[in-house]
Amino acid sequence: MRRLRTQVGIVGAGPAGLVLAHALGRAGVDCLVLERHSRARVEARARAGLLEERTVAHLRRHGLAGRLLAEGTRHGWCEFLCAGHRLRMDYAALGGAEHWVYPQHWLVRDLIAALETAGRPPRFGVPVLAVEERRRIRCDGLELDCEYVIGCDGARGVTRRALPAGLRRETTRRYPYDWVAVLAEVARPVGGVLYALHERGFAGMMPRTPAIGRFYLQCAAGDTPADWPGPRVRAELALRLPLAEVGLGALHEVRILRMHSRITRPFRHGRLVLAGDAAHVLTPSGAKGMNLAIADATDLADSLLHGGLDGYGRRRLAAVRRAQDFSERLLRLLHRPPDEALPDLRLLTAPGPHATAFAREFTGTSEETDDAQWRA
Repeated sequence: MRRLRTQVGIVGAGPAGLVLAHALGRAGVDCLVLERHSRARVEARARAGLLEERTVAHLRRHGLAGRLLAEGTRHGWCEFLCAGHRLRMDYAALGGAEHWVYPQHWLVRDLIAALETAGRPPRFGVPVLAVEERRRIRCDGLELDCEYVIGCDGARGVTRRALPAGLRRETTRRYPYDWVAVLAEVARPVGGVLYALHERGFAGMMPRTPAIGRFYLQCAAGDTPADWPGPRVRAELALRLPLAEVGLGALHEVRILRMHSRITRPFRHGRLVLAGDAAHVLTPSGAKGMNLAIADATDLADSLLHGGLDGYGRRRLAAVRRAQDFSERLLRLLHRPPDEALPDLRLLTAPGPHATAFAREFTGTSEETDDAQWRA
């Protein structure tokens, strides 16, 4: 058994773990990232793609946004297709912020490369078997003693299960539908986020890269990928979305997203701290997951370097609950019958307090609930 020591042991090489490792390493804190999957698999996982301005600002401050600023694109509007009407919301003009479109796996590659350049690369292919006494990470053939263990290993990782059973509380919400998530080639770039309310169910079209788009289809809860072969996916996308605008090409990925949310508490117990999906899982509605994970890492780095961890769990839980509330309200709106939802969409996309509140929440520029908060 090989024994190592480090100040901060980070489990998981997703956005939260990698951003935290970079921030701590730059400040001279010894840390080590352990990741159960191979580097190739981690760098190929296509997930989110919308970054909030404050997320990009943090990455820029730490010298991690070079490629993002050069190759990402800025978007400040979204559209709703409903009952034959196409309604546009210029949320940047209303809320004062834009999103950056930059695929998550591209950002992960950038973060790994930055750690490698700094001489602190993650260790890939090292599954963590257990966290013992909340300060020791046990792997096959390796034990890592730490001052702090940070769990960034996702919803199925081991760190959240290291919380004492009598203390751990999980709040899970299951929604009455799932989404088919499709990654596909496009002949022309997806111009912006399009939400389509259709009698056959919700559909979404999201930008990723000039040649790739992300598409969503509402499906029955419990459907499996076998229920959605390629021809059925193409037929439903063609019915619910204006595919002629982008020219749908080859389908690279078709998977089912189980639409649920979960918050695991406490986010911190002694020297064990959770961040990202290990602490909270939200639906893709509202594009909050990756931004919350990086915000966790930002708060956690600052807490470890300066103020201590006492307020970390309280601050992050409040932020997660705000994001969950926004995500659920948007979900309810997107899954309503088109004729029923159209009046609310007209109100939401017209200049006024409802549109401003939505814009601020969507872009993360409002930390507190607006008095004129939009309601689905």
